[in-house]
Amino acid sequence: MEQPNEKDITQQLLNPATRRKAFGMLVSQYSEMLYWKIRRIVMFHDDADDVLQNTLMKAWRSIDSFRGDARLTTWLCRIAINESLDFVRHKQALTMLSSDSTSDNVGVAIHERLLADDYFDGDRAEAMLQEAIAQLPDVQRTVFLLRYYDEMKYSEISTMLNTSEGALKASYHIAVNKIKEYFNNRD
Repeated sequence: MEQPNEKDITQQLLNPATRRKAFGMLVSQYSEMLYWKIRRIVMFHDDADDVLQNTLMKAWRSIDSFRGDARLTTWLCRIAINESLDFVRHKQALTMLSSDSTSDNVGVAIHERLLADDYFDGDRAEAMLQEAIAQLPDVQRTVFLLRYYDEMKYSEISTMLNTSEGALKASYHIAVNKIKEYFNNRD
């Protein structure tokens, strides 16, 4: 059976009579894509599952505010990214409150947790890259992840994050340099 396209789902979402069915199609069609966007930001499978659920619940509760001006995937990704960043900020705040560890120790904990995660299929280098990414400020981390992993164009990221392309290019360049510096300092 052929999956409905984004335009069809959007039209059905905007119609209260078909909204529930359309949302089911949305969940079926876009959950995996959203999961991987979220997973790259929060890093761990269980956390990504929780944030995905929060994202879908927020999308359902906010469906009346979706007017169809932006693409459905752009709207969903914006919700997923915001939920992911909120989750990471909350987790960092809890870590700082409950621990006197330095940010360097937090990075090592991320590396160890990733390698122990049954759902992490990367090697040591990928775990180190994730450590480096985790230490970036939110905007730089998000731009880097969207450009590097999703290969999104700056124009797409600009629409999604409501930021100028120039600012995004600068953020990406700074993020890449910080990641290089992280690896250089690990040698």
